[in-house]
Amino acid sequence: MRLIIAEKPSLARAIANALPASPRREEGALVAGDTVVTWCLGHLLEQAPPDAYDPALKTWRLDSLPILPDHWKLMPRPKARGQLAVIRRLLKSADQVVHAGDPDREGQLLVQEVIEHLGWKRDVARLLVSDLNPPAVKRALERLEDNRRYASLYRAAQARARADWLYGINLTRAWTLVGRQAGHDGVLSVGRVQTPVLGLVVRRDAEIRDFEPRPFFVLWVDLVVSRGQLRAWWVPGDTHRLDDQGRLLDRAPAAALADRLPGAEGRLDSLASRDKRQAAPLPYSLSALQVDAARRHGLSAKAVLDVCQRLYERHQLITYPRSDCRYLPEEHFAQAQRTLSGACRNDETLSRWLAGADFSRRSKAWDDKKVGAHHALAPTGKPADLDRLSRQEADVFRLIARNVLAQFYPALQTREVKAEFLIAGERFRARGQEVLEPGWKPLFTTRDEAPPLPPLSEGEACRVEQAGVEDRETRPPEHFTDASLIKAMMNIARYVDDPAIRRTLRDSDGLGTEATRAGIIETLLERGYLVREGKSLKASRLGSALIASLPEAVGRPERTAQWEQRLANIAEQDDAPAPFLEGLIDDLRGLLGHADAGRVRSALSEARGPEPKASKPARGRGRSTKRGSGQRRQGKGTRRAAGGKRQ
Repeated sequence: MRLIIAEKPSLARAIANALPASPRREEGALVAGDTVVTWCLGHLLEQAPPDAYDPALKTWRLDSLPILPDHWKLMPRPKARGQLAVIRRLLKSADQVVHAGDPDREGQLLVQEVIEHLGWKRDVARLLVSDLNPPAVKRALERLEDNRRYASLYRAAQARARADWLYGINLTRAWTLVGRQAGHDGVLSVGRVQTPVLGLVVRRDAEIRDFEPRPFFVLWVDLVVSRGQLRAWWVPGDTHRLDDQGRLLDRAPAAALADRLPGAEGRLDSLASRDKRQAAPLPYSLSALQVDAARRHGLSAKAVLDVCQRLYERHQLITYPRSDCRYLPEEHFAQAQRTLSGACRNDETLSRWLAGADFSRRSKAWDDKKVGAHHALAPTGKPADLDRLSRQEADVFRLIARNVLAQFYPALQTREVKAEFLIAGERFRARGQEVLEPGWKPLFTTRDEAPPLPPLSEGEACRVEQAGVEDRETRPPEHFTDASLIKAMMNIARYVDDPAIRRTLRDSDGLGTEATRAGIIETLLERGYLVREGKSLKASRLGSALIASLPEAVGRPERTAQWEQRLANIAEQDDAPAPFLEGLIDDLRGLLGHADAGRVRSALSEARGPEPKASKPARGRGRSTKRGSGQRRQGKGTRRAAGGKRQ
């Protein structure tokens, strides 16, 4: 019997349906001829808690840190025991085992750790499926590989899981214990990903709080030209007091010039135009969808993920949602018209967009080379009765369908015009944009664009009809929202100064992954480190105090970049994991040396920020100690950091 172990039930169904024999359902598996397809449910195993290594570690003590396992142990997740028992039983009857985890680092770990934990000693084949369409799955089944080819990928994922455990367990215990000495009766949770995310928000809040607005002044003129009117803006010269962005800091010269400009005549000194073509936005990854859904519909990142899971599992209207890819398999292009026709059939808006699509067009979205473990979110083709979906489900489904439909629309073509006028010896600039071909743009916005400039000819005369000075102030950055924080996590390199580290972060997936970013935000909210005020996400007093009490490097993203570089070398260049973990342990010892009750006490007393509106009372010291040894007290997000998928 051939046993195929898939990462998740949806992949198992796709594999079973691609086999020659019709599958039948058994407990925890699908049987098709002499092949049985079973599945994991995400991670079936997790890193064992400290007391599994030494019962004395059930009690949190500073003198027991750092906790460094000699031989790593895994244990079944509580809700996974049944499926783990199914796989154990099937392995006993198997002649061949096929690893069908996702074709990425964590997918390699997720299935292989189960195979090894259950004691399978013989060879394992590797099935790599990135497209769930039956023809693509059939081709993948014909191209099985030796799983040993992916040993380095497994070692990298295993090293990441162990490093997260070492980092989260030891620093959380240390800061919780010194926090108690400082008078804080509760867990102070520290994680490789969640803490830098919190640090982003804390630093943004401080920047806003410490911001001092500075006045600046702009002078405008309304000009009459031969074929219309336009507004232009004065360009003050270097003889005036300007800031580093060229803004005028003294009102007097602008006011004096404005008084003598009405009725003045000048000419168009220079005119430049440039035609631009802009292709449609690509289909969505989960994070890109979370950003747009937050901006357009006010949905939190967690709400978008939950809606997508329902659209995928319950309604079967979209493909796998936890994807970090914005490209589609080339094979999907030939089926796109049929798929989208089915998906859009029952909705007036989608049907109207469908009618404008030209399915002979082929955008850059169809690219097998850029499809990784998963492809972009897309409709499955099942007709959607949007009247039977919730408002949020309908809104999110339209966004997903829209971005795929947009691939069959022409490019947006615009003409940008820049004009510079010379009046009374001073320069004035005007800019305008003319839409030559709206292309895909009407699918994305109904707002009126800024009016274009009237037709202009270089050298033509102009006359000032009115002039005025506007008093403005510099503005602080805005507080993070779900959309902007997800975007910051995706593009974390922007928040790093070191060029080498910035390059590494550009090449990695940023902070967190598609599957974990929403959960990280919710975890920080649940633990009282962040609070929501309207659409804004702000650090609470506790969150600000935690960052202030930690060594600066712990609350910044640079460590994630350095980890990712080392893990990439393990996965791609077959570096040994041991030096990476040894370096982490050395780093950890140094960080633990900064765990100081006085520093925590000072941070708690000086911290500023809102308090959570519905904060839970702090747990008693005994309760925290009892549960914390297995990191249960820290919640779902940190358990993933210790050994789960994609923290």
